[in-house]
Amino acid sequence: MSNYDQLISHYQTINHFNHAQAMLGWDAAANMPAGGNEARSNAMAELSVHVHRLSTQPQLSEWFNNAENETLTTEQTASLREMKRQWLQATLLPEELVQAQSKAGSKCEHAWRTQRQENDWTGFEKNWKEVVTLSREEAQIRSDILGLTPYDAMLDKFEPDTTTVSLDVLFSDVKTWLPELIEKALAKQQTESIIMPSGIYPTAAQKSLGLDIMKLLKFDFDHGRLDQSVHPFCGGVPSDVRITTRYDESDFVQALMGIVHETGHARYEQGLPKAFAGLPVGEARSMGIHESQSLFFEMQIGRSKDFITHLLRLSKDAFNAHKDPVFTEDNLYKLYTRVDKGFIRVDADELTYPAHVILRYEIERDLINGLIEHTDVPEVWDEKMKATLGISTKGNFKNGCMQDIHWTDGAFGYFPSYTLGAMYAAQYKATMTQTVDIDAAIKSGDLTPIFQWLSDNIWSQASLHTTDELIKRATGETLNAAHFKKHLEGRYL
Repeated sequence: MSNYDQLISHYQTINHFNHAQAMLGWDAAANMPAGGNEARSNAMAELSVHVHRLSTQPQLSEWFNNAENETLTTEQTASLREMKRQWLQATLLPEELVQAQSKAGSKCEHAWRTQRQENDWTGFEKNWKEVVTLSREEAQIRSDILGLTPYDAMLDKFEPDTTTVSLDVLFSDVKTWLPELIEKALAKQQTESIIMPSGIYPTAAQKSLGLDIMKLLKFDFDHGRLDQSVHPFCGGVPSDVRITTRYDESDFVQALMGIVHETGHARYEQGLPKAFAGLPVGEARSMGIHESQSLFFEMQIGRSKDFITHLLRLSKDAFNAHKDPVFTEDNLYKLYTRVDKGFIRVDADELTYPAHVILRYEIERDLINGLIEHTDVPEVWDEKMKATLGISTKGNFKNGCMQDIHWTDGAFGYFPSYTLGAMYAAQYKATMTQTVDIDAAIKSGDLTPIFQWLSDNIWSQASLHTTDELIKRATGETLNAAHFKKHLEGRYL
């Protein structure tokens, strides 16, 4: 067996344990009773340590050195690159730190579910302090070895080759035009009438409607399912994708579009190349690319006028609301493109969403780089919310700095992916329109031409290319935020 083949076998073994860990994590969020948390945390920590040991075994260094001198195809070379990248990421951290982070993250995340509802910053802060401390320790280790700033070293886990230098330029530009665009959209909205949902929309009906929408989006139910959780997410593995949403019986709007969003994540996972299943090269290229799929589904497809037509038809049947004035094409479109300066990121409209992301990026960047302390976050959050959206979160921790799950387990460096994804999605559509009649496909209810383009250019490519190479091959250029601005202006003005 060649050294390359030994590496392939080894990383497929690692994947089996990651599969188990993914399912334990999904169950903890969707099904597990509260009393099971301690035992589950210990089990997941033990699995994390085991995977870390597998990922850092001494013979891997020799295998990588030898494999680089073997005759490999272009795809095998890419596969070797991605295995080595994961190996380097794993060998940076000592085993005891990996275990400590897993336990601290599980403890903090589990307690957060209750603490957030109770607006309990004091209780949350005690657990989060340990998470931040360990994350800073990880960031410093990565920083020393990779020659990056601490935050850039964490960012590299989610967005390879992306740095704060590039993000600061990108987001600073957005901040120059986004506030004015929001105000213009709000002014335009004031001249329009809208009927807000005021009835009761049973959870069972919302779930049934969500399943119908997933079928329209060609979700493969033989390899996935929909469940309910506190925080919507997509998890599992490509052969068994688990998505969740949350329901509010007084408002169907967010849950349904949340399902569209998570289905975009799921379709990417289900569309990854089977030939590379279980290998790093067969995984999503980056979190920004992952978000580009969910946001293409949600923003480019889901909030289009033609898709709203399908949503209207399905909604009337699900809620038995054929005479409800809420359910007209014009009104539903206004509901799904309504701009509002709100507190909650996951409920934010497409236009204000980047402001929520940039706020979080700036805070976590400064937190990990040691410019602020974790106890400063509520005040800094409030200042930035007032500056960007004109609303205060002082004392409102539940709807302020405690609202997201990401920081509870130390996922610092993740938030930029959301707005990067929105930018990529707008760029895909700008390119796709050259060869695909997107509006006609959505209107017909057969979205196959759209999904075929995504499959050919994104899903099937997995991690065969760097992010810049992937985007350039798909669209003819690297990331160009002008497409995002043009999309927003076209829809909201």
